[in-house]
Amino acid sequence: MQQSSVPTAGQSSLVTWECDCLAHRFGNAADNGSRQPHYPTDMTDAEWAAVRPLLPVPGWMRGRGGRPEAYCHRAVLDAIRYLVDNGIKWRAMPADFPPWDRVYAFFRRWRDHGLVQEFHDRLRAQVREKAGRDAEPTAAVIDSQSVKADAVVGADSRGFDGGKLVNGRKRHVVVDTLGLLLGVMVTAADTGDRAAARVLLEQVADTHHRLALVWADGGYTGSLVEYCLATLALVLAIVKRSDDMRGFVVLPKRWIVERLFAHLMRTRRLARDYERRTTSAEVMVYWSMTLLMTRRLARSRPQQA
Repeated sequence: MQQSSVPTAGQSSLVTWECDCLAHRFGNAADNGSRQPHYPTDMTDAEWAAVRPLLPVPGWMRGRGGRPEAYCHRAVLDAIRYLVDNGIKWRAMPADFPPWDRVYAFFRRWRDHGLVQEFHDRLRAQVREKAGRDAEPTAAVIDSQSVKADAVVGADSRGFDGGKLVNGRKRHVVVDTLGLLLGVMVTAADTGDRAAARVLLEQVADTHHRLALVWADGGYTGSLVEYCLATLALVLAIVKRSDDMRGFVVLPKRWIVERLFAHLMRTRRLARDYERRTTSAEVMVYWSMTLLMTRRLARSRPQQA
């Protein structure tokens, strides 16, 4: 947001803020005013400058019908970031954000039309290029994480993970060597890693054509290795833990995906699965990663490759 006026002598000290989002420039967001960021999850001006060119163009601007949006895009994004990071309920949205039902309608529309993944993938490409890498990765790491599910999660999408003793859901993720998300799939906790990996790796391979190598732990051994090589043209390298290891040991490559799980658990909405639909649970993971990547993009000094 940009400051539109500076108070002078005899004027009010109230500062008016204007936004340059599409909803303010071409929609009806100006009728509802702008909010001044003051929460830790609110995007800084540097973050907004990096994010704004990457946002998908609304359908009403492309002649697909619908009314022009009436709420600031930056305020709506900040509201979703606040919800994901602090783990609040939709109806508990702070009053200075747009109404919760309008924020949820924005969230649902982006979820159903795949706009979250599109926005996320553009951010990931920017972060990789800033780190001195190619936009498309050639190597990745796959793993899964079981989390407890809230009572709203139905029996059709929850299960019991006997290995982790968790009643809930399981997140299957693929990340690049920088720890950035390439793909996520949420299933019941009793779904096997190899069965889910077949579907997830096929989706990731279709999207990232340069991907050639994937590291995994011992739970992905067996026929999956031959399937990846013959069907997906992927080399699935198993990183095993030595039998003589005792206690916590950092294993090569596998620590990258564990770091992503640690980031997800710091996002309070993801500490437990509260979503009725698995698609909403997957989208929450994407939103959590956007917080991480916008902050990386806003850093003044570029990272070393």
